[in-house]
Amino acid sequence: MSIKRFALFVFLATGLIAISGVVAQRNTFRGGRDFEWQQLGRNGVPDWSSDGHFESDVFTFVRVKYDSHGYGHGGGWATDFRDCELNFSLRLQQLTSLKVNPEPIVLELTDPDLFDFPFIYIIEPGALFFRPDEVTALRRYLLNGGFLMVDDFWGEMEYNNFYEQIKRVFPDREPEEVPLSHEIFHCVYDLPQKPQIPSINVAHWGQRQGITWEPRPTDTSTPHYQAIKDNNGRIMIFICHNTDLGDGWEREGDNQWYFEEFSVKKAYPLGINIVTYAMTH
Repeated sequence: MSIKRFALFVFLATGLIAISGVVAQRNTFRGGRDFEWQQLGRNGVPDWSSDGHFESDVFTFVRVKYDSHGYGHGGGWATDFRDCELNFSLRLQQLTSLKVNPEPIVLELTDPDLFDFPFIYIIEPGALFFRPDEVTALRRYLLNGGFLMVDDFWGEMEYNNFYEQIKRVFPDREPEEVPLSHEIFHCVYDLPQKPQIPSINVAHWGQRQGITWEPRPTDTSTPHYQAIKDNNGRIMIFICHNTDLGDGWEREGDNQWYFEEFSVKKAYPLGINIVTYAMTH
């Protein structure tokens, strides 16, 4: 089964609109989580309607549910759930011409519905473990045009675990560092450097010292963005290591300084670039 693809013109992003400008129009970062929104299960994130004639032709954020090893590193598939994808879906709807589903979903890799969605997201793969049927399903999904974003894992131990698992999917392909010159860093928002987004707690702890990395037994001070490509050079898997875009999306309503410094300047621009690349290649 081939993956349903969007036409390129659907995603002509409004690059002239600054993220901070949209926030200013709303007069606030997404703080003040009131009880009414809690009741609706969106935790303060506004809802919107999709065109009823094109309900299947919208971008839906898909988080992958996976099994984990029993040992104690890696936070599991539900880290940052679900403010992370609610906030990102909102900003994607506001800042681009892409039509976005306001309700993100969770799928397992063996779910046949996976092939209806061209973009999937795995977070905290430091203890990730793929079952044999998931290895087969993920390889098939990616070779049929799907795109996987991997996010929020730090240090050598967590990387080695992810590497071991992804090599089961593609034993004949190696992750390679993506240079800053690659279009994924410039296709909508022009990023001057590879951004490092810390969790909000680490950001506050390291604010005075300029520390934006999470402490681990091995060095985590340099963010790495790696890719595994198909035979045509298309990125199938985009790996965000020593950085945490998900917290930059999730935590926008928690603290104004963190929002302006990491969400607005780094996490949202790169996230929008990644989705733009995924939907146009």
